[in-house]
Amino acid sequence: MKHFLAFDLGASSGRAIIGTLDAGKLELKEVHRFANGPVQKGNSIYWDFPQLVNELKEGLRKALEVTPDIAGIGIDTWGVDYVFFDNKNREAKRWPYNYRDDRTSKADTDVWVKISKDELYKETGIQCMPFNTVYQLAAHYREFPEDFKDSTFLMIPDALGLALGGDFSSEYTDCSTTNLLDPESRRWNWKVTDAIGLPREVFPPIVEPCTFGGTLSGELQKELGCGPIPIIKVGSHDTASAVAAVPAPEEGNWAYISAGTWALLGAEIPAPAISETIAENSFTNEGGLNNTIRFLTNIMGSWLFQESRRVWNEAGRNLSFSDIEDMAKSCEPCKYLINPNHSMLLPPGDMPGRIVELCRTTGQGGDLSDGEIARAIYDSLALYFCNKLHTLEKLLHVKYDCLNIVGGGTKAALLMQLTADALNIPVITGPVEATATGNLLTQAIACGEIADLAEARKVVKNSAELKRYEPNAEMHARFMEKMEFFNKITAN
Repeated sequence: MKHFLAFDLGASSGRAIIGTLDAGKLELKEVHRFANGPVQKGNSIYWDFPQLVNELKEGLRKALEVTPDIAGIGIDTWGVDYVFFDNKNREAKRWPYNYRDDRTSKADTDVWVKISKDELYKETGIQCMPFNTVYQLAAHYREFPEDFKDSTFLMIPDALGLALGGDFSSEYTDCSTTNLLDPESRRWNWKVTDAIGLPREVFPPIVEPCTFGGTLSGELQKELGCGPIPIIKVGSHDTASAVAAVPAPEEGNWAYISAGTWALLGAEIPAPAISETIAENSFTNEGGLNNTIRFLTNIMGSWLFQESRRVWNEAGRNLSFSDIEDMAKSCEPCKYLINPNHSMLLPPGDMPGRIVELCRTTGQGGDLSDGEIARAIYDSLALYFCNKLHTLEKLLHVKYDCLNIVGGGTKAALLMQLTADALNIPVITGPVEATATGNLLTQAIACGEIADLAEARKVVKNSAELKRYEPNAEMHARFMEKMEFFNKITAN
């Protein structure tokens, strides 16, 4: 019996979860949960890095109270964001920017005049997203070039690991989200960094998942009364860990959605797939476990619900996500549809008002109830998932017979059912805590408790509660009636 500790940080919350591996089953116990989110300081949006470090320390303290026998610590977070550390004192030079900050709006002069979008894609295999690390670093160098002197740039999970006592290495799966890697060699692409003018010396060595990355600092060992617990590099990009926990069938073709604040839809493939057609369809090549590529596209998932709920509750509504689902169920299906990936919906703000505006500008009227706004999100996401899965099939020349959806978004039962309806194939959901599960199982692989990724997925099937949603023919027909209009409003 082995106990591992996973820190799983998303864009809205974080968790410390103990995983106990025993006789081929994994049992999870959450010991600490905390809020996370963008912090406004002046005209910029940041992450409160010192607070995140404190929350990890608190989570570790609580975990040690449950079991002093922790075999490893793994950290996963969202991608693309980073911290600069002083090489001498290991201190952060400033709070990390939040990827929703608008400082990357000068991508044309910061990056594209130095290396074109097409060339950047060919060199990295990563879809053009305005918040990718390449644009953030270029903006950072323009504004604060002094931060690049005598310093090392670390992605957020590696930065948090360093704060606990870890080393100055950076894990491959999260680095793959930067738009700065050579997808074949899996190392920094110096052609890209040199073209933009970013100093090579700030980039740390890249290590694979299942690598040991130092131990808990002596200071923390003394403070917490524990030994030198290993810090293990897991699939530190949360989607990499989540995909590792997909209960994939042993035969046949399978696709996945890792459903959270973002919904990442894709497939696991053995090598990068790069072409002009793939770029036009906004699919990307990110790193996975076991030398795989997560070939996927980014969709604004639960963010649309989260931000709408925040706005409604600040107005005194006090709505739960279950309340929002009930509101949506009471409204006519497919009456209103939006492009869930519209750029208007990316930043924080009046999400309900923006959805109403999108409906108005697409000729659907502009007087929606809160329930109709919620229903528009559900129906539009289901249709978007449907379109993107069909695109995935065309790009990879594969037909999928089922879709595996993992992560916290699977709690939205209405969305899961509507996705099955739109696709007209079964949807298998679970585990809910996919990212933490993948994090914990990766630690177990590193420690020799599990042989490989295939065995880890067998553990998932033995341990997790899975649910199957069968498509409803009537609702599928209704979705198909709206497909032409939906394709029109999502074309650009």
